[in-house]
Amino acid sequence: MKLRQIAGTAFMLTALSGMAHASSIERHAIPDSDFPILQAVTLENVELTYFSGTVPRAGEDGEFGDTESQTISVLERIKAAMERRGLDLGDVVKMTVFLVPTEETGRIDFSGFMDGYTQYFGTDEQPNLPTRSVVGVADLANPEWLVEIEVVAARTP
Repeated sequence: MKLRQIAGTAFMLTALSGMAHASSIERHAIPDSDFPILQAVTLENVELTYFSGTVPRAGEDGEFGDTESQTISVLERIKAAMERRGLDLGDVVKMTVFLVPTEETGRIDFSGFMDGYTQYFGTDEQPNLPTRSVVGVADLANPEWLVEIEVVAARTP
């Protein structure tokens, strides 16, 4: 009886071991939409890397700029952090964006954000899209920041 249990356990562990090696990242587009985000991402046996919220750097003039330029600054910083870990923006599967209303309008500049975002996602060079949420917030830690972005990256081991 014990030999059967051991053999059964060994078989199950072998089967599970084989399953653990099957990895996949499946991206699900929004049906009937060309909006540059995904509806969902299905991950199976992948390596995840969570990146903390990243904020813009001031330009050479000491200014942070508008929403578009801050978005570009943040995405460049995220891109560099990812590259240091052997990842790239195509590995991003989840993005959360925090936007502060501009002084001029009192509303978030979603269009400015999208102008920066679409330079990095859904392009010929980098066609992968993430799932994404954009949230309007009252302010960020520095009153000159209009954008903060956090991402989760996934890759198959």
